[in-house]
Amino acid sequence: MRKKFIRTSYLLLSALLVFFEYGCAQQYPDLSVSDLDVSIETISTDFQVPWSFTFLPGGDLLITEKEGQLFRLTDGVKEEITGMPDVYVRGQGGLLDIEVHPHFEENQYIYFTYGSSSSTSSGGNTTLMRAKLVDNHLEEQKVIFKALPESTKGQHWGGRIAFDPQGYLFLSVGDRGDRDENPQSLNNHCGKIHRIFDDGRIPPDNPFVHRSGAIASIFSYGHRNPQGMAVHPETGEIWTHEHGPQGGDELNVIRKGNNYGWPVITYGINYNGTKITDLTSKPGMEQPATYWVPSIAPCGMTFVTSDRYPEWKGSILLGSLKFMYIHRVVLDVDKVVSQEKVLDRFGRIRSIKQSPDGYLYFSAEGKGIFRINPLKKG
Repeated sequence: MRKKFIRTSYLLLSALLVFFEYGCAQQYPDLSVSDLDVSIETISTDFQVPWSFTFLPGGDLLITEKEGQLFRLTDGVKEEITGMPDVYVRGQGGLLDIEVHPHFEENQYIYFTYGSSSSTSSGGNTTLMRAKLVDNHLEEQKVIFKALPESTKGQHWGGRIAFDPQGYLFLSVGDRGDRDENPQSLNNHCGKIHRIFDDGRIPPDNPFVHRSGAIASIFSYGHRNPQGMAVHPETGEIWTHEHGPQGGDELNVIRKGNNYGWPVITYGINYNGTKITDLTSKPGMEQPATYWVPSIAPCGMTFVTSDRYPEWKGSILLGSLKFMYIHRVVLDVDKVVSQEKVLDRFGRIRSIKQSPDGYLYFSAEGKGIFRINPLKKG
């Protein structure tokens, strides 16, 4: 199907956005390097920007390419999924995250986020589609969430999705580059974490359901660009991380109705070195579980629950786009106690997930899909 690709006039802008988002490095963080013995197994190198992936029963992977294609990978064989919608690709936006329904074996539903544009707009925004996967074709496609307003800006789409233990579907939407208008206002979808049912309906106990003028799907607000989301295996709470500006990337525990402060409070500064605000805290606004100065440009996120990696069990793993390594956050329940880097200088890590059989997989831009295999000792 026809895709809406970036026009030539936006190529320079996109390059500048990537530079300012990831290229303005300060001093490299002083972190130890993990001494866990692992090997890296190449699953496929036949991908350019594998933004996300998920696992099907039996071990096949579904992999999104940012430019708008969805693929199924079976024992290294790549097949394109047909029936995809038109994807609006601009800047950091395109085909983004993907997850399967918790009861996929019964209903065959998959969920994916992507940029879409209405017929009356030259811009776009983050969209969530549910579809039934039949062989390698999508059927019963239905948009169950569409963020507004649309924008021609190329940055801060968010786009991560996760199901919590109760079956609620959580979705992140970035501020779309409009920090002064979007993240602190409840009358738009941008700069928010949303909670919906698996068919798009609004839970009646969402925090702003009964507030006049507020978007009913909002669960939390005051976010910049959340590109990591995962469920804590013990508490069942949603954790996210988000890109700060120059400095100030955050790891957050998402709680109902809370305001996470952007841009009123931040540990970051503007890319030109000027202040965004004098405040790093304010009553009524949440503090992150941890933050990173300088920015590491976090992307993708998983909790390690597998016995295959006993030294990492209970930790968070996430990718660093800017410094090209995997970042490990060691927790004591919901408190950060230490951090370290893994696979230093491997590449721009876009997604990382634990498979149903307990192995850790990750995707790297321009490289492909890989598995982390623990080495036997002795």
